[in-house]
Amino acid sequence: MSVLEIKDLRVSVETDQGTKHILKGVDLTINEGEIHAVMGPNGSGKSTLAYTIAGHPKYHVEGGSVLFDGAEVLDMTVDERARAGLFLAMQYPVEIPGVTNTNFLRTAKTAIDGEAPAIRTWVKDVREAMGNLRMDNSFAERNVNEGFSGGEKKRNEILQLELLKPKFAVLDETDSGLDVDALKIVSEGVNRAKANTGLGILLITHYTRILRYIEPDFVHVFVNGRVAEQGGRELANRLEDEGYDRFLTGVTA
Repeated sequence: MSVLEIKDLRVSVETDQGTKHILKGVDLTINEGEIHAVMGPNGSGKSTLAYTIAGHPKYHVEGGSVLFDGAEVLDMTVDERARAGLFLAMQYPVEIPGVTNTNFLRTAKTAIDGEAPAIRTWVKDVREAMGNLRMDNSFAERNVNEGFSGGEKKRNEILQLELLKPKFAVLDETDSGLDVDALKIVSEGVNRAKANTGLGILLITHYTRILRYIEPDFVHVFVNGRVAEQGGRELANRLEDEGYDRFLTGVTA
């Protein structure tokens, strides 16, 4: 069974005002097949955790480690992390002009697997996945995310998740900007990917509404760059009722 271990992770970023310390010693272990929800107020470090795992160059790791089946993720290039089985669904998916979804997906699949997928099987898999996500077939030939609505971009992220079949997925506020119908469709896609592959999921969100459709095994509350509290689904329910005020009282940077 694969495992992703985050140990005493400390991360900073350079700003106009100087170095800002964001993550201040994060410990988190995600086993394959588990869903971990990370919740917390704005600026608590949730997205920083996501992008640090993915290898964004903006974030400087000051200490700690991220181990994937014992291998140090922080020593890997971004493409090596993807080939190892890590996946990031971004809060704000970027547009890639001039690159069609079809070419992007097949190129990514080939890079991850080390060989190109068989055309007939691949076309069938892509069409089936798009159909499940209520995406018109025309999206296959459109440039990646170019001219897509917010909801369409999020569905496109989950399309990648289903087709690339990673071992661990970090979903950074995938629910943001989605209406109820789109939220259900995206959540069904995440649940379907987990059922088909047994992947582990780190689900970052502000709100509990997506947790009505994607049931977490564990909930972690981030405050000021640290895990302030951990629990099960009942912790998310309490946050929905009470908010984050009890965690923020007396908190300083």
